[in-house]
Amino acid sequence: MDLDLVFLGTAGSMPTAQRAPAALLVRRGGDRLLFDCAEGTQRQLLRSSVGLLELEEVFVTHFHADHVLGLPGMFKTFALRGRELPLAVYGPRGLVDLLGSLKRVVGRLTYEVKLVELDPGDVLERDGYRLATFGVAHGVLSLGWSVIEATRPGRFDVEEANALGVPDGPERGALQRGEQVTLADGRTIAPEQVLGAPRPGRKLVITGDTAPAGEIVEAAWGADVLVTEATFSEEERERAEETKHQTATQAAQLAQRANVGLLALTHLSSRYFGPEIAREAREIFPETVVPRDFDVIEVPFAERGAPQLVRGGATRRREQEVVSSAPQ
Repeated sequence: MDLDLVFLGTAGSMPTAQRAPAALLVRRGGDRLLFDCAEGTQRQLLRSSVGLLELEEVFVTHFHADHVLGLPGMFKTFALRGRELPLAVYGPRGLVDLLGSLKRVVGRLTYEVKLVELDPGDVLERDGYRLATFGVAHGVLSLGWSVIEATRPGRFDVEEANALGVPDGPERGALQRGEQVTLADGRTIAPEQVLGAPRPGRKLVITGDTAPAGEIVEAAWGADVLVTEATFSEEERERAEETKHQTATQAAQLAQRANVGLLALTHLSSRYFGPEIAREAREIFPETVVPRDFDVIEVPFAERGAPQLVRGGATRRREQEVVSSAPQ
């Protein structure tokens, strides 16, 4: 099952020539989950190799303009294309009032928009994974989001199955699903006889805008990837505290405390280009990346390797995806 994150917007409150405001697409198998939808998100999708797909779910972290202004335009575009598939939008308390006030801007839609307000600690169950919300510290009602896969059965021991006389076919499939089977000779074989130890699923954590908070450490504990903000460098810590944001150093400290696999920093102020933020964070947490728009982080299962940043992984020209190993 493929799992990756497509960074559609990595800027702070203002877009720059190189970075659009906040939008992040998580792709798991055939599921497409959009987290935040800033101004220009539909154009970022169209510019990417993803395209403006028929999203079924959008997840909002909070209601500041640089995280939600893309929703009205996207709603209208879907209607102009004759969409009939319902669209669900999840967010903190106040979501219904906010989007209700935009009805005059959006006009009549050809499909249903389902608005779901959530609190920290709520969980949405999906096929093979769940989405869990947690509180962050941004001075307004905000939600962080965790994408947590279910634990997988252990690896199937083919040699042991052969030794026990389990035939090829449905019996082996049932054992891999955790079901016991009865063989033709009447013997019962339990899954634990042919399966190794259970294997953990993958975990992604997306904070949205936030100041440092203990809730993030708890939610992100052991995550494969933590996506959080680094609006400022450490020299602007006072400004970060005033605006309920965090510095690259503070984000790296959270990642270190949470024992995550990879830290991805976004929501950069327009005063930074990216490398300086990465250098600051890596002094504390070496496994840090600062994605640009259209970069992708691929997240394999742990036994297949660590998460990897693919520069330009969602650009239309596939040759741009290759990251040169030559010195830059």
